Amino acid sequence: MEVLKLEKKFKEVYGCDSEYVFHSPGRINLIGEHIDYNGGFVFPCALDFGTYAMVKIRDDNKVNFASTNFELKVNCDLNDLHYEKKDDWANYPKGVIKMMQDKGYGVKGMDILISGNIPNGAGLSSSASLEVLVGVIVNNLFNDGKIDRVEIVKLSQKAENEFIGVNCGIMDQFAVGMGKKDKAILLNCETCEYDYADVKLLDYSIVIMNTNKRRALNESKYNERRAECEKALEIIRKVKPVKNLCEIKPEEFDELEKLFTDENVKNRAKHSVYENARVLKAFECLNNGDLTEFGRLLIESHNSLKNLYEVTGKELDTIVEEALLADGCDGARMTGAGFGGCAIALVKKDKIDSFIDKVKPNYTKRIGYEPSFYLSGIGEGTHQVKR
Repeated sequence: MEVLKLEKKFKEVYGCDSEYVFHSPGRINLIGEHIDYNGGFVFPCALDFGTYAMVKIRDDNKVNFASTNFELKVNCDLNDLHYEKKDDWANYPKGVIKMMQDKGYGVKGMDILISGNIPNGAGLSSSASLEVLVGVIVNNLFNDGKIDRVEIVKLSQKAENEFIGVNCGIMDQFAVGMGKKDKAILLNCETCEYDYADVKLLDYSIVIMNTNKRRALNESKYNERRAECEKALEIIRKVKPVKNLCEIKPEEFDELEKLFTDENVKNRAKHSVYENARVLKAFECLNNGDLTEFGRLLIESHNSLKNLYEVTGKELDTIVEEALLADGCDGARMTGAGFGGCAIALVKKDKIDSFIDKVKPNYTKRIGYEPSFYLSGIGEGTHQVKR
């Protein structure tokens, strides 16, 4: 149905039929927050909702972008791709095309209609979804599908870092591009080595809880956390030669704690080290179907992000507290960068309705506005849709 509606919209916008359809998912990170830039492991998975693109190849060098989510339409020339503030959301796909051109990959003019159902500002990676989507379009239509998928992921991250100017890690684009149905990805952010875990949720589901506070981990807070981690690494390197914080095991960190005089710097490092260990345990738990322990790790992760890393905020703490008080919930944590956006909860399938009925009014009473809830399966990474 979605595709049929978009076919109609494409014809309205461009006056002709589209030729190709692509889909790119959103993502959640099950566990492993704020350690991608500390050389840690993360554990994301692709969602079964995300971003569609309808495409028609042109016979000139023009690329036209339109979206059902934004009124702004953007027209650009392949010979003159540069960041322009007025182009807003279209800078993301423009950036990816530019990075692919710079690497010598083929690209031609296109008419593109984008339509996404990832809530903006929820921290479910709408920008990464769009970036990888365009990378796969360029690969499939103009490069015979020969570009390695990890290369597309890296070029998408590069576009966000260099073209947009956001210093993100690689996790979001990797989860979107490399996702597999019913599997989560154990990703080493330092080396890009990865492994898949079967997500055996048995009689549980993952419920995504949107605080409906737009995610706002502003640049200064993000840079502050990174700087504190770098300071911690400097201190540790005086006695131990390590490349990054996440090389350190929890028991080793316990011995190193006495080196720190600044409590904040110590806490940021402690979160990074222990969170990395939780990711590796969570990978084992899901592979073995040990959901009780997996739920406990989610709670530990949230508490660490709240007390040691200090990136949760009132809304995320409230929704996690209310989730854990509800019958049938065995674990919950914030997911994403923090200070708004989404949390996830591990909930018994037969309790989901009563879980939402309890959490929704309690959160609303405490915060003053309603949260939203999404049930998503674990979906495929970015792909061309067969008509």
